[in-house]
Amino acid sequence: MPYRPKMLSNVTQVGVALLSKLAFQVPWTQVGLSVLCFYLAFGGWRFIWIIWKTLGRDIFAGTVLLKVKKKVRKYLQERQTVPTIFATTLKRHPDKTALIFEGTDTHWTFRQLDTYSNAVGNLLEARGLVSGNVVALFMENRNEFVGLWLGMAKLGVEAALINTNLRRDALRHCLITSQARILIFGSELASAVYEIHSTLNPSLSLLCSGDWDPSSVPAGTEHLEPLLKNSSKNLPTQPKKGFTDKLFYIYTSGTTGMPKAAIVVHSRYYRMAALVYYGFRMRSSDIVYDCLPLYHSAGNIVGIGQCLIHGMTVVIRKKFSASRFWDDCIKYNCTIVQYIGELCRYLLNQPPREAETQHCVRMALGNGLRQSIWMDFINRFHIPQVAEFYGATECNCSLGNFNSQVGACGFNSRIISFVYPIRLVRVNEDTMELIRDHKGICLPCNPGEPGQLVGRIVQHDPLRRFDGYVNPGANNKKIAYDVFKKGDMAYLSGDVLVMDELGYLYFRDRTGDTFRWKGENVSTTEVEGTLSRLLNMVDVAVYGVEVPGLEGRAGMAAIADPKGGCDLTEFAKVLQKELPLYARPIFLRFLPELHKTGTYKFQKTELRREAYNPALVKDPLFYLDIQLNSYLPLDSKAYARIQAGEVKL
Repeated sequence: MPYRPKMLSNVTQVGVALLSKLAFQVPWTQVGLSVLCFYLAFGGWRFIWIIWKTLGRDIFAGTVLLKVKKKVRKYLQERQTVPTIFATTLKRHPDKTALIFEGTDTHWTFRQLDTYSNAVGNLLEARGLVSGNVVALFMENRNEFVGLWLGMAKLGVEAALINTNLRRDALRHCLITSQARILIFGSELASAVYEIHSTLNPSLSLLCSGDWDPSSVPAGTEHLEPLLKNSSKNLPTQPKKGFTDKLFYIYTSGTTGMPKAAIVVHSRYYRMAALVYYGFRMRSSDIVYDCLPLYHSAGNIVGIGQCLIHGMTVVIRKKFSASRFWDDCIKYNCTIVQYIGELCRYLLNQPPREAETQHCVRMALGNGLRQSIWMDFINRFHIPQVAEFYGATECNCSLGNFNSQVGACGFNSRIISFVYPIRLVRVNEDTMELIRDHKGICLPCNPGEPGQLVGRIVQHDPLRRFDGYVNPGANNKKIAYDVFKKGDMAYLSGDVLVMDELGYLYFRDRTGDTFRWKGENVSTTEVEGTLSRLLNMVDVAVYGVEVPGLEGRAGMAAIADPKGGCDLTEFAKVLQKELPLYARPIFLRFLPELHKTGTYKFQKTELRREAYNPALVKDPLFYLDIQLNSYLPLDSKAYARIQAGEVKL
């Protein structure tokens, strides 16, 4: 929306009168000059300044969008898929290193990755699987992870990529709802599978990859590696799939033990990888350091996608290590590193060492780098470019900060916003309910005004479509109607952002039903449901609170407990089984009752403001001791230790 100061609307009649007078009394050249002076005198110079500052940025972004859109249309017509695009990459440089697994220093060329994935596809075909079937993949990061889902895709089999943090009910739920015919799991996760195998469908085949110990896996499990060794290395039967067909499923964090499977189609995989490639001016000669989990989109699409689609070498690490990060970058000559915000803070908390400035990293690619540490990060580690982006697996309103504006997660053009149909719309920050005008249309935000990011849904456009979740009922919370205009649909991001005068977008806060902790998104409504169930349906409000020196927000639960009868020792034990560590509330507050709005939503604004400060909260407070797995009283002394960073949360 162009910037038009409110003052202009107050002088419209004066302007019309002036122009009418000029039109009849002075030459037209002077009329034009007078109009320009009039426009500038009453604030028009601000809009000209905006054009001057942003036109180059916007033209570049538009060029990137057009380039990606052109390729998307081509691939759509040709019914391309990620495996066929990979085949083109393979032809360009078959003997170039594609993947390096840092854990064992294993190097795979593009030819080796192709051969391995062919063996996977042929093995599954020999087992009777066909296009459209599902295989669950439950494995920590390594080269084989990529080869397995790529091999499945070559046959048209869809991979269910399961979060390795999930256990018991959450893990069982993923396997059952995915309708997987086979579960391929890493030997490092054998105990998690063993724990639930007796409750799984007997027809589910189990294949174990990695170190083989028959005594540690469920009865009937087969060792994957010998089977692949004997499998054909030729290209498996080509599926009848196209660019908008399903590729695999990525699961939400599973904060309630009931994760949702987001659908990733081939066009979405390409779009996410291509937009960052062209938008941040990457090169096929770059080497990417990927220490993010491959069961999430950042690690598997934004990272691995550069290998499969653009021919980069990607270094895979099993897990992030702050102490080894820069040593790895030097060893493998990495030029791009991936991050999430928490990772950057962990690196800054490390003692200074020579390796952190001896690398050849030119770009840090990721999301969640806070403005407060942005300059510290690039100055200390000598990183020329921060490539910050915004996006979620299922979203259609991805953003890119293509010119490293400090603190911004992306931008929306102030002068050609119609090119990329996203918008900030006004919301009630407590309830995240959309605020509409008298016609029922959502109200756009002005610069400086916080709002929820939305993206217009156009299902026939691969860049604007919303593929949603396997369970159609889960889509309802993500779609709104009559947003830009009557009769349209838009994707709801759930995130509150603020736009500045130049169109740069910044996170205000995750004050909706999601916050981020330990690199994972945590759904407050889902955690509330779990806690209510465990506490026999008492009222529970969950929200994120800031902790000095830590990224994201720590979970806090306000629990209505008028009788004070909660056994915290037993409660902590049950939570350990029910929720992943990142989803367990770090702080607890017990109060007589929870206040609700007229629509029965919890009023969390005051709860967030008071947080866990015993000077503001007179109700009993507790914090989770991670090592003891126990909730301890939070008094003024404990509060001071937490604020000083002396307590590990």
